[in-house]
Amino acid sequence: MALVGRTAMRWLRSPCLTAAPFCLPPWLPAGPAACERLYSSRDKEKLDMSTYPVESIRNFSIIAHVDHGKSTLADRLLEITGTIAKTDRNKQVLDKLQVERERGITVKAQSASLFYSHKGVNYLLNLIDTPGHVDFSYEVSRSLSACQGVILVVDANEGIQAQTVANFYLAFEAQLAIIPVINKIDLKNADPERVEKQIEKLFDIPIDECVRISAKQGTNVEKVLQKVIEKIPPPHCNTADPLKALVFDSTFDHYRGVIANVALFGGEIQKGHKIVSAHTKKRYEVNEVGILTPNEQPTHKLYAGQVGYLVAGMKEVTEAQIGDTLFLYKQPVEPLPGFKSAKPMVFAGMYPIDQTEYNNLKSALERLTLNDSSVTVHRDSSLALGAGWRLGFLGLLHMEVFNQRLEQEYNTSVILTAPTVPYKAVLCSAKLIKEYGKAEITIINPAQFPDKLSVSEYLEPTVLGTIVTPHEYIGKIIVLCQDRRAVQKDMLYIDEHRVMLKYLFPLNEIVVDFYDALKSLSSGYASFDYEDAGYQAADLIKMDILLNGNPVEELATIVHSDKAYATGKYLCERLKDAIPRQLFEIAIQAAIGKKIIARETLKAYRKNVVAKCYGGDITRRMKLLKRQAEGKKLMRKIGNVEVPRDAFISVLKRQTDK
Repeated sequence: MALVGRTAMRWLRSPCLTAAPFCLPPWLPAGPAACERLYSSRDKEKLDMSTYPVESIRNFSIIAHVDHGKSTLADRLLEITGTIAKTDRNKQVLDKLQVERERGITVKAQSASLFYSHKGVNYLLNLIDTPGHVDFSYEVSRSLSACQGVILVVDANEGIQAQTVANFYLAFEAQLAIIPVINKIDLKNADPERVEKQIEKLFDIPIDECVRISAKQGTNVEKVLQKVIEKIPPPHCNTADPLKALVFDSTFDHYRGVIANVALFGGEIQKGHKIVSAHTKKRYEVNEVGILTPNEQPTHKLYAGQVGYLVAGMKEVTEAQIGDTLFLYKQPVEPLPGFKSAKPMVFAGMYPIDQTEYNNLKSALERLTLNDSSVTVHRDSSLALGAGWRLGFLGLLHMEVFNQRLEQEYNTSVILTAPTVPYKAVLCSAKLIKEYGKAEITIINPAQFPDKLSVSEYLEPTVLGTIVTPHEYIGKIIVLCQDRRAVQKDMLYIDEHRVMLKYLFPLNEIVVDFYDALKSLSSGYASFDYEDAGYQAADLIKMDILLNGNPVEELATIVHSDKAYATGKYLCERLKDAIPRQLFEIAIQAAIGKKIIARETLKAYRKNVVAKCYGGDITRRMKLLKRQAEGKKLMRKIGNVEVPRDAFISVLKRQTDK
């Protein structure tokens, strides 16, 4: 479009137009005036942000449990402030990713600047819509660092859920102003009075502070904006201070490089400024600054207290570290504390389907981890699957969404191995302590699991899980938790119908299918949330898989001694289905040390050597069968079991139906 505009203007200014006005080229819009409009539309009118002093700025987030109406409320707030046109098609406007639209959940925190007039004063409201699922709580905590208050949304039908409690305490610990909003009051079974009592009992917030709304119909939503202005304080910063900008998110553009989302805690920034990164110490020149409305809207300047984006010619994805502080060249400042790095809870191996795709996948991973900084990446290699990475995720949904984004946004297909959790071992061998340089090591790959003789104790990660459920399902849920080696810590009745249970879980017991089992038992009514609870001593063992007595390194796993037999039997059965039959018998065994705990036998292909015997003496038949058995025995001694790559993939890959 811009190219057509520039070409058109050069042509319009050329002498040929005055000489022959009838010979307009076919790509030119009707007449010179239309072409002028086309050219001028390239540059959007830049906004003047100096009209919004710090006192009239409010930075806030919307937090809630999954599916309680955060994104719908954000849509209504955008409509009321005139940021987007009011149409029936406004659904999840801030959820821009394809994976978000398909799954109907928010995965990435998105910000938008709203302009609102209240009692004759123009206000700038910077809104951040956050995810609701426990796996994306890092996005929530990061968003809260750029805010002074939150809107806590609770469903009038479902009431307080597990993630509502977790998000409330995140905001409470950050000392933010909290506005409780009860959504979906238009539903047939809505009971806002009950929810108000729950909020008062659990969070100690008076009933009269709750705002009842219906985000879908727009009922009472304007009152929320008024509460935001009255209850949430303006940011504590000054335009006269030197520039101090916090990078709280970033994306990669193929043409402009890295686009950094920044919150200004002091000073001002504009095009042409020379800035320095506190993390990399590199210097850049600012090419563009602006705000998100929710699309990019360039501005002349950004001032202290405002939230926006900047483009500064950062070409490498590693240059825009989330949590970094930017300041003006020759005006250094004390860097902001940044963010506590995310602690991965689940690890999985990621390998390209074809090793020739390794460099393409590496580039895609770098760009996606820029946008999702909570993923940790370590180089890894496997004899069966080749070169790859071991990635750390915050949970299983996080892992699935990351994989889906790789496929949709970068068109790459990968092999993702079964998820594991990080264990620890306290070493007692002086030789190993000297080798590792410390007495406590973290094990994310079973191949690194040290021998029991050189370890004083093994440690496994634990989490404190919160389950909120209707009281009629308590019995089934307690049995489920006990099966998963959980220890009950607390039990509280929120009201006469709902109970909040707190359990200490070993992380590897909940990481794969606990959430699905919980939803099945409670007909979908129970909700689950967890937080890190450190490590505890556990009786862990390394289980090897043997094929005809030879260990297969890639299939080794770390399991708790109580679950060893079941896991071993399951793996042997899967391998029996995956390995093709040979001309000799294959013994598939699960072993702990020298002890075999499970076995499956893959029978050999066999020629019918007695087919030519019609009657006659039995010894003739026995002689032929004995000779065949000796041949098979010899073949088994010299024959190697080559496990095909497809078999490895089917065994190591996470089973979606399990």
